[in-house]
Amino acid sequence: MAIAAPEPKAELQPPLIGERRVVIRDVCWEAYLQILDALPHSRSSRLTYDAGVLEITMPLEDHEFYRSLIEYFIRTLVELFGMRIKTMGSTTVNYPGLNKGAEPGNAYYIQNQPLVKGRNVDFTQDPPPDLVVEVDITHTDIQKNRFYANIGIPEFWRFNGKVWHIYQLQEGVYVEVDASPTFPQVPKNWLYRFLEQAKEDEIDAVQSLRAQFQQFDELSGQ
Repeated sequence: MAIAAPEPKAELQPPLIGERRVVIRDVCWEAYLQILDALPHSRSSRLTYDAGVLEITMPLEDHEFYRSLIEYFIRTLVELFGMRIKTMGSTTVNYPGLNKGAEPGNAYYIQNQPLVKGRNVDFTQDPPPDLVVEVDITHTDIQKNRFYANIGIPEFWRFNGKVWHIYQLQEGVYVEVDASPTFPQVPKNWLYRFLEQAKEDEIDAVQSLRAQFQQFDELSGQ
């Protein structure tokens, strides 16, 4: 039987500030939808609704840096491995039957890309995204592991500004794993190195990732 991975613990050192959050409790589904509709579509804030708890997140610079660069990392790997992708970004993912809605950091269809390519996704009929990425540098009141496991996201990445957690859905709960099920050949240090290099030069980081992959590919082919 799969045992659910615990929510990541807060760091003991002074916390980094990556997001500002506002939490509103006792919000019904209809009120959540009204708030969602009242907000402009072009905004930086993101909403997560979980059974009466509405969390509004305002990303700051560190959050957006890591979120954008992790997407760059994923898209480069997809290309290098000859895969296909449909990027959902922070598209609103609503599941009224589960009383849950979210605008994740990034969401992707990779394995199920052929099912949803060339059209808008209908979450009432289509499968959920294959991979969701959240950057949670500061505390969040939403238990994201339980939240996305209940939605049925097969793979969930969380990054707190220092540590990359990879979760795989097993028997309805997330189990933390050492390698991404989507990119099983990729060790964790590739992302850490990529993000560290990107702080100095993002293009150089991508070029180094490509060179690293080529070297890995040549060694694998021997």
